[in-house]
Amino acid sequence: MEFIEKRRDGYIISTDHRKLEIQLIHQFLSNESGWANGIPIETLQKSIENGLNFGLYDNGKQIGFARVISDYATIAYLGDVFVLQEYRGKGLSKWLMKEVMEHPNLQGLRRWILLTDTAAWLYKKYGFTEVERPDIYMEKHNPKVYSKTEPQ
Repeated sequence: MEFIEKRRDGYIISTDHRKLEIQLIHQFLSNESGWANGIPIETLQKSIENGLNFGLYDNGKQIGFARVISDYATIAYLGDVFVLQEYRGKGLSKWLMKEVMEHPNLQGLRRWILLTDTAAWLYKKYGFTEVERPDIYMEKHNPKVYSKTEPQ
């Protein structure tokens, strides 16, 4: 898949996974995200290798991230979206979401999935809604998968 780069006001969004600052992403997800606390760096690296990644940069320094898992035909899962605290309030999360949703390989999908308990206001702007039929939704969830004390 061809890498895409978009520029705006000195910021760049790139899908080139070679530019990602794995340590920065790991630090945020593992220590600040709330949804991936304790994620091993090896697990993060594997998820990046197998996903479509969007890095957000300010003068070459990574300041945000989003990842999509998809078959590029019917379904996509959006996860690990963040913008560092000091860059929030500048419209960057909206721009990041716009670029994710407009990616040419993610058009015409039947379903997008997102699990979040933060920033629902942002995702609603891009068509995400609460599950209409929770009675048909199922999941297998292990919230302690990254915990050192829980069996894997």
